[in-house]
Amino acid sequence: MEEKGPSLDALMSVIREFVRERDWEQYQRPSALALSTAIEVGELLELFQWRNDNEIDQLLGTDEYREALSDEIADVIVYILRLADVTGIDPAEAVLAKMKRNASRYPVDEWRGKIPEKFK
Repeated sequence: MEEKGPSLDALMSVIREFVRERDWEQYQRPSALALSTAIEVGELLELFQWRNDNEIDQLLGTDEYREALSDEIADVIVYILRLADVTGIDPAEAVLAKMKRNASRYPVDEWRGKIPEKFK
């Protein structure tokens, strides 16, 4: 797989330095970071609220919408990476472990093209 852009560790370092320079560590407890993540996810969802797939596809063709979407995705990622950093969880290892569990739970030969009941 060809790597594009900075690694997760590099991003976490940038975020950590940003927080440190502003003396915000004191406020960034796990619960506050989890709540902030949820708030940012809500802001991300607002970009899709009351719009059908065709409308979203059209909006994705505009610089303004793409910039707003990019900003909200970045906000969610920043808070998630900061939460991982504060709690000592390696996000890359967490994703790989979760995908391994998912692969075991949803074998390809049984689940190709099917949606699990809990998602219907």
